[in-house]
Amino acid sequence: MVYASAIAANGEKKEDTLLDWLLRRHPDTPKGRAKQWILAGRVAVNGTVVRKPHHVLADPGDGLVLHGRHAATWDCGGGLPVHPRVTLLHLDMALAVVNKGPGLIAVPATEGELCALNILADFLAGRLKPLRRGPGMSPPPVYRRLQLQPVHRLDQYTSGVFCMAANPEARRHLIEQLKAHTMGREYVAYVEGRPPAQSGAWRNWLQLSRDEMQQRILTPAQAKAAGDEAKEAVTHYEVISVFEDAENGSAFSKLRLRLETGRKHQIRAQAAHAGLPLIGDRTYNPACRTRSSAVGVNDFPRQALHALTLTLEHPEQPGKRMSWTAELPKDLQQLETTLRSFSGGHRR
Repeated sequence: MVYASAIAANGEKKEDTLLDWLLRRHPDTPKGRAKQWILAGRVAVNGTVVRKPHHVLADPGDGLVLHGRHAATWDCGGGLPVHPRVTLLHLDMALAVVNKGPGLIAVPATEGELCALNILADFLAGRLKPLRRGPGMSPPPVYRRLQLQPVHRLDQYTSGVFCMAANPEARRHLIEQLKAHTMGREYVAYVEGRPPAQSGAWRNWLQLSRDEMQQRILTPAQAKAAGDEAKEAVTHYEVISVFEDAENGSAFSKLRLRLETGRKHQIRAQAAHAGLPLIGDRTYNPACRTRSSAVGVNDFPRQALHALTLTLEHPEQPGKRMSWTAELPKDLQQLETTLRSFSGGHRR
């Protein structure tokens, strides 16, 4: 299709706002509606979605595309596996939500590093073929130029659900939710020991080591002395199950955890400080390297932690709350089976 170009007096193509170019392509459209199309992410220039109506550019010609309103969200069904350790749960022009397997970092620490974000970006760009073949398994062209950006992250050996932004404005909105503690994040953890109460909260001051590899729990006096390096961490817990190992008198618990703050290693450091170190945690539960209170428990190869549920407000649809759940991976299902097999094990 050929569009008439706006030509300046000197013969050069003149520049104008994206809104004006869009109105030239759709002259019967009210200006307010065209502006809404742009703000909603339905307008792309050369494959890149532009959400600024007054963005100035030369005549984009056929590079200006208005996407249908029903292309905004890709139906991923119950989850679309794009990699053995990455399952896509939700995708639209502002937001991607994935279920990450253990052993894979969530976002890159260095450029080009293999991580869930880059794997999904390669899949959307067509550089990575879907694990399943058939209709609806490959991403529609509208998503091929999305620039995925990190919002939060999961530790390499923590599995579960987390989100990425698909444009800078969406990222800003999602990070504001994190800062305001309005983004809901629930985890499941398997720990050594039994909490003193059925539910409660851990409130601590944390200080990250210089190499950023470990958190230290501070006393209030130490936190005051540390100044801005001390960060408050709050985690709410609820006991789901307690498993008794009658043979040696030890106990293990399955906890549901809700983050109020989101510090690095927050759950792992606070649980260990509370006397409930995570099964398999080589950093905060060093005893798991030197003893085995039960076969298949303290030799578990990673921290037994899973990001179960993510709830947030859609960054481009104010007031719309959305939630996703990532089922327990097979290794944690097997761990729970092992815990239940102990003589005298029970669930409460």
